[in-house]
Amino acid sequence: MDAQLIAFTGVAAGMVAMPGADFTVVVRNALVSRRAGVACALGIAGGLLVHTALAVAGVAAVLTAVPTLFRTLQLLGGGYVLYLGLRTLHSLYRPRGAAADGPAGEGAVTEGAGPRPLRQGFVTNVLNPKAPVTFLSLLPQFVPAGSAVVPRTLVLALIVVVLALVWFPAVALLVDRLGRWLRGPRAARAVAGATGGALTVLGVVLVLEPLRS
Repeated sequence: MDAQLIAFTGVAAGMVAMPGADFTVVVRNALVSRRAGVACALGIAGGLLVHTALAVAGVAAVLTAVPTLFRTLQLLGGGYVLYLGLRTLHSLYRPRGAAADGPAGEGAVTEGAGPRPLRQGFVTNVLNPKAPVTFLSLLPQFVPAGSAVVPRTLVLALIVVVLALVWFPAVALLVDRLGRWLRGPRAARAVAGATGGALTVLGVVLVLEPLRS
């Protein structure tokens, strides 16, 4: 592995581990079950695969060149994150024991609830308009002059996907291990309030950002 790939891996690891909507959604689902958390993590990795394809195909450049399209995607992504946050906060007002779907509301699913956590992770990530722009702005800096652009870009993008496949399932497993303390009635409501509040704030920020520009 050359020095540029090592440097890129370090930068990409920091980007992947940075707390944000992806991290919060994984925690939110992992509090329901290990399976839900890991499924959500895999959904996020699936979203990154989409961004990888867009970056390699050069579609990310279109988002940068067409501000209206970029702002529309920002609104959609922010709206979805805001929706998840409000649903989580709304679940806190349900009578204790009345909700079979747990403290995390619509997204807090049981083991047999199918692909919902996977879908949440995928949609949360794929509707993040900053991801393809980040790919577009960061990846070219680690493509040596004279090298084949597409193969090199693909390798760099896949490094990000692999890091996500390691980091987010690890977060889900850690949260599941701590679940004995985090899933108690009071702790569960506190964590649901914290994650719901974080998602709501993130959603508001993402929605307001394109409206102010």
